[in-house]
Amino acid sequence: MANFSNRVESIASTFGTDTIFILGKGPSVDRINPALLSNALVIGLNDAERIAPCDITIFHDGWVHEALKASGWRSRLYVTPQDIAPPRGDVAHARHVRGDQEGTDVMMSRLVTDTPGEDFVIEDVLFVSALRLARLIARQRGRTQTVYMLGFDFAATKGYAHAIDHDYAPTETGERMARISPQEFYFINTLYMLRDSEVDIQHVGDRAFSGLTPEELNTRFLPELDSGTDTDPDRVLVTAELTTNHFGDRNRLERMVRAARAAGADFVKVQKRDVESFYPKEQLDGKYVSPFGTTFRDYRHALELSQEDFEFLDRLCRDLGIRWFASVLDEPSFRFMQQFEPELVKLPSTISEHTDYLAHVANTYKGGIVLSTGMTDTAYEQWVLETFTSCDRLYLMQCNSAYPTPLHDCDIGVIRHYRDLSKAHPHIVPAYSSHDFGALASTLAVAAGARMVEKHVKLGNTEWAHFDAVALDLTTREFADYVAAIREAEVIIGSEEKRVNESEHHKYFRKAG
Repeated sequence: MANFSNRVESIASTFGTDTIFILGKGPSVDRINPALLSNALVIGLNDAERIAPCDITIFHDGWVHEALKASGWRSRLYVTPQDIAPPRGDVAHARHVRGDQEGTDVMMSRLVTDTPGEDFVIEDVLFVSALRLARLIARQRGRTQTVYMLGFDFAATKGYAHAIDHDYAPTETGERMARISPQEFYFINTLYMLRDSEVDIQHVGDRAFSGLTPEELNTRFLPELDSGTDTDPDRVLVTAELTTNHFGDRNRLERMVRAARAAGADFVKVQKRDVESFYPKEQLDGKYVSPFGTTFRDYRHALELSQEDFEFLDRLCRDLGIRWFASVLDEPSFRFMQQFEPELVKLPSTISEHTDYLAHVANTYKGGIVLSTGMTDTAYEQWVLETFTSCDRLYLMQCNSAYPTPLHDCDIGVIRHYRDLSKAHPHIVPAYSSHDFGALASTLAVAAGARMVEKHVKLGNTEWAHFDAVALDLTTREFADYVAAIREAEVIIGSEEKRVNESEHHKYFRKAG
């Protein structure tokens, strides 16, 4: 049990919230915005990870293995008695206890007493095991956890969520009803028996015992998505810069995208480079310590997203309603990206001296270009003005390439200069790439005229990964607070037209006559 507890604690510790979602497959899940699942631990039952990526999946039936194999394995830990070897995700084997062998009273007693150190078992009624796991996490965190039960409609006739387009369970409708319908009574009994425990259980649905509806859950976690402000064409665009902090792991990439969307980002940005041609052979052959091999080549190849990964990213962003683009570091990668008809192409500071490639992009790409200006001066600026004349938008990003950037080197005043340039060059859009700590410089950039800001993000801390001190942790509220600071700055800046506001009134009035 100790090893199992440690593995659970390692996963739970990557989240800064006291929220746990337990995910079932009922159709009420379709009314829940999937972005809200990004910032809390998700426990999935059976093949519920086909709806959204989970952190821990619990199952015992063999058919689930086939469903997960077909859908692509989207959990970080699988708790099961089955002998499985997923290409991604860890496995913790646990004994399955059949209800008809012990009786439901024993099952409920095991949930309520839940003696520390006792072996974790998988019950026939899977949500009972999930709640026991939630209690374990609550004890590890030392405080009450709010557990939201999603997709537990307890009505076999209603079917599944839309994402469950094929039922792998080999059961007839009548048998399925006999299995699912009694679970409602177990759940009501569970609400009663755990009412004073370390978990506050909230059923999400339309039942008499539901704590809130799916729509109310959306509003509770994602109020900014219901405010209408994200459709304002004049608002500052916030880009969550993922860099390669997804580590080439599609599950990790998805969690980062969902978390960025939940925090209010307008774009996520990744990177694309042709490893073999971008780096010198000597550097690629050099020794490098990482989980992916012994050379720098092994490391860099592992971090790159594949064709299938980019296709997945494109679909995911469309589904979530968030836009994406990439830093494209070389010509082969630029050709590769054209298949996605990118709205924007980023040309980062690291390739500011690759002028042949930059000129090629300027001459062949007519969409929006995001150009960072770290490590450059006014001579480069003049070259850019002369070269990038055909793109419909040129987001000219003030940037300092130091990580972190000292405050005295942020030079936010350059953004005022870019705003002045935009009067003579209407396709120029002032912007800011933040490599400094926090939100202060970014909010000042908005005040200076920036219409796009970019901030590095990460998903927890990883000891072997490239150190990124300025990245905001998506497992906490850091990035959401950053976005909120940008939105507050927009409100404070307000209008450039001088006018009398409704909040104003005269204390002294001019006497008549």
